[in-house]
Amino acid sequence: MSKRYYVTTPIYYVNSVPHVGHALTMLACDICTRYQRMQGRETYFLTGTDENGLKVYEAAIAAGEDPIAFVDRISQTFRDCADSLDIEYDVFFRTTSETHRKAAQKLFEVIRDRGYIYMDKYQGWYDVSAETFVKESEVVDGKSPDGNPVRWVEEDNWFFKLSAFEKPLLEKIENEPDWLIPAGRKNEVVSFIKQGLRDVCITRTNPGWGIPVPGDDSKVIYVWFDALINYLAATGWPDGNWQDLWPADVHWMAKEIFTRFHATMWPAMLMAADLPLPKAVAAHGWFVFGDSKMSKSLGNVIAPDELVTFYTERAGCAEPIAKDVVRFSLARSLPYDGDTNYTREEVARIYNADLANDLGNALNRSLSMAHKFCEGIMPSAAVDPAAHEAILRHKKLAEDAMVPLKLDDFVSAGIDLVRWLNKYVDDRAPWQLAKENSPELPAVIGSMLTVVANAAGMLKPIIPTVSAEIARQLGVSGVQKWSDIGEADLILAGTHLGNPEPIFPRLDKTIMEELKPQAAPAEPKAEKKPEKKAAPEPPSVIEFGDFMKVNLKVGRVIEAEPVEGSEKLMKLQVKVGDQMRQILAGIKKKYSVEDLIGRQVIVVANLKPAKLMGHESQGMLLAADDEDGQAILLQPEAEAPEGANVH
Repeated sequence: MSKRYYVTTPIYYVNSVPHVGHALTMLACDICTRYQRMQGRETYFLTGTDENGLKVYEAAIAAGEDPIAFVDRISQTFRDCADSLDIEYDVFFRTTSETHRKAAQKLFEVIRDRGYIYMDKYQGWYDVSAETFVKESEVVDGKSPDGNPVRWVEEDNWFFKLSAFEKPLLEKIENEPDWLIPAGRKNEVVSFIKQGLRDVCITRTNPGWGIPVPGDDSKVIYVWFDALINYLAATGWPDGNWQDLWPADVHWMAKEIFTRFHATMWPAMLMAADLPLPKAVAAHGWFVFGDSKMSKSLGNVIAPDELVTFYTERAGCAEPIAKDVVRFSLARSLPYDGDTNYTREEVARIYNADLANDLGNALNRSLSMAHKFCEGIMPSAAVDPAAHEAILRHKKLAEDAMVPLKLDDFVSAGIDLVRWLNKYVDDRAPWQLAKENSPELPAVIGSMLTVVANAAGMLKPIIPTVSAEIARQLGVSGVQKWSDIGEADLILAGTHLGNPEPIFPRLDKTIMEELKPQAAPAEPKAEKKPEKKAAPEPPSVIEFGDFMKVNLKVGRVIEAEPVEGSEKLMKLQVKVGDQMRQILAGIKKKYSVEDLIGRQVIVVANLKPAKLMGHESQGMLLAADDEDGQAILLQPEAEAPEGANVH
């Protein structure tokens, strides 16, 4: 049997119930597997829960609950989350399973036998909430960089020789530029590794919870070392036909667990065991509200089932259609390079614009006119070459988007074909052709129906229920194979078409107004405020020609590092079109390296180079001042091509 296409979500930590951020990663994997099945490949899709952490055990004990019952209950909520959006996973894997325990202990033994695990004394701070060890220099006021309390740990433990894999990892990244995606986060990994990899403490004193170290029951395997092994354990390794699945084709995750764990420690573990590495590791950004990550502790989470209920109760969608509405909005909003502001209002806007106005309208117009002008039967006239070319062009855009797993662009290709159709209808005006008794009318109607059928096929991995419903109304079985899109007669001449039935009732203005975020109550004024910098005198009036002398372009920060000896300056490598510019900016107090890498910025591209603290600066970034005079970098509202003109 040929190797199956194997895709994974991270296994979710059972410390809180899931929200749409978790659902997004599940959906990314679901879209990938549905697309691959349309391409004729067998697939295997893993999701599950990570249950061996010390804080899980402590939370269960604090709640007076048996730890197994505790993790059983919370693990089920992640199954429910997947089911709420028709996520078709093949295995829901749990790290408390016997299968996982055996594989984790075996891999530990293999790596230890190969000389990459050794015993030493660990002394340092440990963040129980984040399940991670913290450097002394990172502890501020008794808290970790994540703001969690730390505790001092001093004990003999087993260490993984991560430092041995600094060079092999960098060589892997250089030789396979598409292994870590997207590119901006790959650059973060390179920067992290080049700072120097330290050996990692990978065990803790056994509290009675977790996976014991083989041959040393006094210790349990560190939760992150243990959890990563799930991807391999689920294949049946080291027994059976595990190579039918391994290596994984894609590990999908959110960005916070990408750099340190999935792009560094996990591949190093596999190298240490002489096992193949995953073919691709992909990390999407966060859903945010303003500057805040979606988080239960902040009270800004959105649960997928709440959105489904909204679209059944307020929009009047059938429940299976409402699930697809949420699927579509997640994929449409997928934060690939940066983060995305995902709110109920934004979901509603996407619903009205893309689904009700564009897709629903295209189907209804096409069927209504087919019944009015062609007696509800698919015409036999040849499809307009322009329509056929549009189908093939958008199909190619979708295929190209799936190579780097840009699922937001994959969605755009399908919905943009629908938009092409709506413009085609307006341009060809079939109602006018009917008045004129034009012989072109059957071809136009047939082309409209054909484009709808193909667009539904392109969108099938994202909205499978809607795709099937469109096919039903068209009187056909719908697209089964990706190769049929643009190539097969999806609606045969003479097919009796169904009657148009609205799929997406439009949300009215009243509901849209309700969804707008309410202004937060004004905070009481502070007694004292720091003195603000005196506002500079406004410049004198200039001519338009003066403004046009300033060449503003969109750039992307590829590398960033603080300038040694400066309190303010950061040295950036910024890609502007085909050029790489070194730019120094006084933003060190406001932005960290992690905030900057991968970010789009606006660059004054024709500024004369200047020397700052011995470094040449080849441009300037545009920024606004906050109330304290700190820089707020300007960036495009949406992703723009690097080098695009700003005007």
